[in-house]
Amino acid sequence: MSVSRRDLVRWQFDLTWALFEYHLERLEPADFRWEPAAHCWTVRPGPGGGWVPDWADTEPDPVPVPTIAWLTWHIGWWWSVASDHAEGRPARERADVGWPGAGEATVGWLRDLRGRWVAYLDGLTDADLDAAVAFPWPADSGHTVAHQLGWVNAELMKNVAEIGQLRLLRAAAPPA
Repeated sequence: MSVSRRDLVRWQFDLTWALFEYHLERLEPADFRWEPAAHCWTVRPGPGGGWVPDWADTEPDPVPVPTIAWLTWHIGWWWSVASDHAEGRPARERADVGWPGAGEATVGWLRDLRGRWVAYLDGLTDADLDAAVAFPWPADSGHTVAHQLGWVNAELMKNVAEIGQLRLLRAAAPPA
């Protein structure tokens, strides 16, 4: 049996998303901003409303432990920008991608991003996978759409594992 490259990437994406749904369905609003360590990155109330994610242009040492809120914002940020590039729109700046808030607002946002990405994936052919792409690498890197799809799958899988682990740790923690 032969599987096309696009179908293989789509299968891997669907598998990762199914693992994510397991956690999305079980997240409670209080899970999002639970701080698992004193040294962590989260989202904080911003001036004039909204949420501002912790950020550093140079990765700190030690790396802060992210909250689920920060991780869900991070997914929304990189996935929005990847979609902008994939669909030929000007890419948003990091500061322009807001976090919707704890609970269903963020879960719905992530599911919407998934729906848009699936529509993009379903429109691709194997031949499209060989086209040059400039995100998340420099334009002259030689990377292709296939590389970008693999990166999205890997980044999503990593973030899903982090969110799942944080949710499980919080659930297992003794009551405060």
